Amino acid sequence: MLVLSRKPGERIMLGDDIVVQVLQISGNSVRIGVEAPRSLRVWREEVWVELDRKAARQTS
Repeated sequence: MLVLSRKPGERIMLGDDIVVQVLQISGNSVRIGVEAPRSLRVWREEVWVELDRKAARQTS
């Protein structure tokens, strides 16, 4: 895993068309903005896990 340090307002580029920006840090919470093509779905991990579980239940 690549680990990077960023300050609020700083960005990380992923490929040519994905930008991740640190918007705000408050205590142990970090607000992150993601700019990506509409065709790319961006999920919080806990949402992705739940969707994956539901899909697995439907196929079994």
